[in-house]
Amino acid sequence: MSSATLPADVSVVDVVLPHEVSAVADARRRLAAYLKRYRVTETASDDAQLVLSELMSNAIRYAPPLPAGEVRAAWWIDRAGIHVEVTDGCGETEPQRITDAHPESIGGRGLAIVDVLTSMWHVRTADTHRTVHAIIPN
Repeated sequence: MSSATLPADVSVVDVVLPHEVSAVADARRRLAAYLKRYRVTETASDDAQLVLSELMSNAIRYAPPLPAGEVRAAWWIDRAGIHVEVTDGCGETEPQRITDAHPESIGGRGLAIVDVLTSMWHVRTADTHRTVHAIIPN
């Protein structure tokens, strides 16, 4: 979808999900359905789903849940691209760009993937929660 054809009625989706691994697949399915409704290209949709999966997985693996035991995900489309946000209970470490994962490391590549697939991403931290926001070109 080109930015010139963005529908005026694009809405923000904000979902509350359990702080557990099964929530990643649920969030991906919901995002895929949203992007299909707005006729986003398959490539951009796949990229957005992968970014969401990485951010959700990190939130569940490395951060506590929000106060009610959940993690939140949100997404929307605008002229900048497909926005994806994940909010957790603010773990001890802030997500950072990793420039060199050791070739034999099992993990540590998720945010490198996010870096490649997005036009930008950043972290907002408050006292009780942290949100990672990414924009995927469409």
